Amino acid sequence: MTPARKAIWYVESHFAAPITLEDVAANCGVSPYHLTRAFASLTGWPVMRYARGRRLTEAARALADGAPNILNVALDAGYASHEAFTRAFRDQFGRTPEEVRTQGHVVNITLMEPFNMRYATAKTLEAPRIETTTKPLLIVGLSQRYTCETAMGMPAQWQRFHPYIGHVGGQVGTAAYGIVCNGDDDGDVDYVCGVEVSGFSDQPGELARLRLPAGRYAVFRHDDHIATIRSTFTAIWDTWLPQSGHKAADAPFFERYGETFSPDTGLGGVDLWIPIAD
Repeated sequence: MTPARKAIWYVESHFAAPITLEDVAANCGVSPYHLTRAFASLTGWPVMRYARGRRLTEAARALADGAPNILNVALDAGYASHEAFTRAFRDQFGRTPEEVRTQGHVVNITLMEPFNMRYATAKTLEAPRIETTTKPLLIVGLSQRYTCETAMGMPAQWQRFHPYIGHVGGQVGTAAYGIVCNGDDDGDVDYVCGVEVSGFSDQPGELARLRLPAGRYAVFRHDDHIATIRSTFTAIWDTWLPQSGHKAADAPFFERYGETFSPDTGLGGVDLWIPIAD
């Protein structure tokens, strides 16, 4: 069983008890960094947000069924007070626990149901090449923060950056880079679309600057349409990496778009660079 699938089982078996990302990752035999990427690639949700959504979903059902004591429901869901539970419940569903209990149903709120593994299709990957970079990679581009819910905005970010390509001072080569960095336990990340430069001096103020340190990478080729890139990332994080004997390094990973890639058609292939620690 792969790490993300183990994590789903663990959350479904333990979400009524206090759990942490570290707890789930340890049970799955991978680092929290690795599990965060594998789980989000497979399900579209961060691990702990999924766990929180499942707890609150079961609490909502209990309230709709007429649970007489909201504090007891809160405690069963892992919250120490009525206030903390109400705040989390409203953030999740847009309604208070009292409102859901009064209405007696959950048809007008979006519940977090258990992830259906039938929708998780496996993809066969060709063996990656292993690359070791010997000097930092200097990137200049546009940076934006994303959650799992807002990640579909990345193509629009690329549209905003396209006019800069070829006109950035000190640009090195013609390749473009999509870099995922600064991830947190909720699965939120910074995404930088940019180009390599020879230095950071005299760059436009609206462009971010990112220095990728030298390191070792497993490099995979994604030759299908760019819209299906998530399936390749899922296969990397949830299948290839735990079976490979390598460990993921807690460092940015990135997409490299070379001359064959067409932003107009989404075809032409892209290389996925995954940092490894050994």
